[in-house]
Amino acid sequence: MPLTASGALVGAQDVESEVPLDEPIIVTIDGPAGTGKSTVARMLAKRLGLDFLDTGAMYRAATAIYLDSKLAKEETGELLSTVMGADIHFDWSQDPPVLLAWDDPMTTRLREWDVTDNVSWVSSLGELRHHMVRKQRIIAAQHPRLVTEGRDQGSVAFPDAPVKFYLDADASVRAQRRIEQLEMDGLEVDADSMLERILNRDELDSTRADGPLMCADDAIRLDTSDLTIDEVVDTLEAEVRARVPALASKDG
Repeated sequence: MPLTASGALVGAQDVESEVPLDEPIIVTIDGPAGTGKSTVARMLAKRLGLDFLDTGAMYRAATAIYLDSKLAKEETGELLSTVMGADIHFDWSQDPPVLLAWDDPMTTRLREWDVTDNVSWVSSLGELRHHMVRKQRIIAAQHPRLVTEGRDQGSVAFPDAPVKFYLDADASVRAQRRIEQLEMDGLEVDADSMLERILNRDELDSTRADGPLMCADDAIRLDTSDLTIDEVVDTLEAEVRARVPALASKDG
C-alpha cells in the first residue's frame, strides 16, 4: 500500500541545510489536476537547490501544436512527427524554466481553454507518451538533481527514483483552486462546470492505456485538501531530507 507522510510538519530550519551538492537525486511528484503539483514542485526544488521539470507543460505544448496545426484526431502519426519537429524543450536560464517549441516560448498558449479541454486526449496517445518519457529521461540525464512533476513520473518515467510523492485532494477543493487561479487572470468560471471538468479529467487520465494517473506502490501519498502550499512543501522537504542521507549511506 502507498505510504502516508510521516511525522509532524517540519520547516527548513529543522533539518539539514542542503542536499549534498554532489548527490544526484530525482524526486517525483504525481497527482491529479488541481493538487498544486507545479507550484509545490517549483518551491521544493528551490528549497533543495534542485532543478524543476513541469512535464504537464510538455503535454500541453503537444496539445497546442495539435490544435494550431488543425490536425484531425485520426492523424496521430502526423501529430507525433509535428511535435518531434517542434523540438519541445526548456530554457533553463529562466525561473521557472520556459517551454519552447520551434524555439518560441509557449507560456501563454499552454493555459488557454482549448488546450485544457484537449490535453487529456492528446496525453493518452501511446507513441506520444513514449516520446515524451524519452525526452524526460534525457532531461534527467542532463539535470540529475531534479524535482519532476506530472501524472506518471514515479510510476513510468522514473520508477527507480529514491523519493516519490503522490499529491491528492478532494475534487471539489481542486475545482475551487482552479477557479481561484483563473480569477487571478480575470476569468470567471462556473463552479459546477469546473468540478465536471476536473472529474472528467480524472477519469480520462486514470483510465488511459499508457502512463495512466496512478500512485506508485512506494510513493508517499499526501492529501492536500486542508493544507496550505507552504505546509505541503514543508512536509515534502522534510521527507526528502530524511531519506537522502540514509540512501547515500546505503549506496555508499
